[in-house]
Amino acid sequence: MEIRVGYEIVYDCPQPTPMLLMLNIHHSRASDVIVPDHLTTSPSVPINSYRDVFGNWCSRIVAPQGRIRIASTGVVRDSGRTDVITPAARQHMIQDLPEETLVFLLGSRYCETDRLSETAWSLFGALPAGWSLVQSICDFVHNHITFDYQQARATRTAWEAYNERVGVCRDYAHLAVAFCRCMGIPARYCTGYLGDIGMPPPYGPMDFAGWFEVYLDNTWHTFDARNNMPRIGRVLIARGRDATDVAISNTFGLNTLVSFKVMTDEVKAGAA
Repeated sequence: MEIRVGYEIVYDCPQPTPMLLMLNIHHSRASDVIVPDHLTTSPSVPINSYRDVFGNWCSRIVAPQGRIRIASTGVVRDSGRTDVITPAARQHMIQDLPEETLVFLLGSRYCETDRLSETAWSLFGALPAGWSLVQSICDFVHNHITFDYQQARATRTAWEAYNERVGVCRDYAHLAVAFCRCMGIPARYCTGYLGDIGMPPPYGPMDFAGWFEVYLDNTWHTFDARNNMPRIGRVLIARGRDATDVAISNTFGLNTLVSFKVMTDEVKAGAA
């Protein structure tokens, strides 16, 4: 299977505005890239790229005064299989975890483990450890939060999502990540493309998606509390502690978001 991914983001800036952008396909999918998703701007500006502390590919630009269009299109080869399910995956004792996973046990900007620990243990403390515990957390979060784009809020934390019981995919992921960390399971936030491949219509407006990964049985596994079912065609962009680390853009100055479009579609056989 081949999947065409891309985006178009338009900003209006009243003055030259530095921006940090995290919009490229993750390096772990490099061997799957058929058409590279090179970031372009209109008007053209210099682009400097670097790796952040989590290994994500980032770009720096200074948007000029006025309107700037940031866009990309790429094609990725995909297996066409759903997310892998590994029910026998075991949970590690904290003392046996690799050092590089320990940061994903700690609280972070949007995942307040200190405020949610008592709740997590009251809800999940009697359950068996491992894969089934993570799935139970996903089941709870999926049923506890009502999805509503109209009530999306960029500053909503896991604690607030738990109490408000409403949100979008990032809120589902933040709450599930926080609960997993409270239960001693390293969990990291992911952002990327996730289309409607294999799903029945009607289809909602396309956006970047948020899901998470947990460390069980010596490897990282994908979970998605928002959809709470194996999906096809997940294309990772970035991983981090929470949405702070994987923001698609950080702008340092006043600006107006004029337009925001995301696409991810299967390339049909014979299509150009």
